[in-house]
Amino acid sequence: MLGWDPRRVRNAVREWSLVRHERKEFLQQKSQRDSIADFPVASNYFVFGERSADAGEASGHYFHQDLLVAREIFERQPERHVDVGSRVDGFVAHVASFRSIDVIDVRPLADIEGIRFIQADVMNLDPSLEGMADSVSCLHALEHFGLGRYGDPINYDGWRLGLTSLTRMLKNEGVLYLSVPTGSQQRVEFNAHRVFSLPFLRDVLEKDFTVERCAFVADDGSLLPNIYPHSEEAEKSFSAVYGCSIWVLRKKA
Repeated sequence: MLGWDPRRVRNAVREWSLVRHERKEFLQQKSQRDSIADFPVASNYFVFGERSADAGEASGHYFHQDLLVAREIFERQPERHVDVGSRVDGFVAHVASFRSIDVIDVRPLADIEGIRFIQADVMNLDPSLEGMADSVSCLHALEHFGLGRYGDPINYDGWRLGLTSLTRMLKNEGVLYLSVPTGSQQRVEFNAHRVFSLPFLRDVLEKDFTVERCAFVADDGSLLPNIYPHSEEAEKSFSAVYGCSIWVLRKKA
């Protein structure tokens, strides 16, 4: 967050002369125009590095999890879907584009069409929220519970309390969509997040859920869309430092 980004500096140096040449060409073209609908040239706003980049980001945890889970919900068409803590400008927006969705978060949220908001701390679940939905999601959020990053109370067992609440929010045989950072070294990086090992998380989840699907985002941002969570690679968390496991789970009756 502080100092220079060496990649941006390198791109700026490489592109500076080219951008100056292009600006000169642009001004020459402007001088040859005689149009009422003209654009006055304001101050320079140079942007470096984008001409050599891809057309967009199509990799990484959030891209894959948001798209994968939104597709699952579209295909399954649950009666009521509730999200806990996922990114509103990512996954929640995906789902809200084709159906209504309830959102629960410890922080406030402005009114948005198609989104019904409930402000609550899921580590301390209100009894009125038990059995509220046949479909619940919590994407890249559970790892933060109890670390204070988002104004939630400090609780060492926050992730476990949160998972218990997610389970209680579901009706019997309801579906939970869960994703968390996953790596071969299980750890907490205070106050940012926890990183779960895949076999540890798998064993916890299988107490109350049947795994219907598991996907994994590797360290390079690529997606393994269907993995067997008891495979040899899974036992090693795919040797990831900071990967992401994405789970589709059916609550046991």
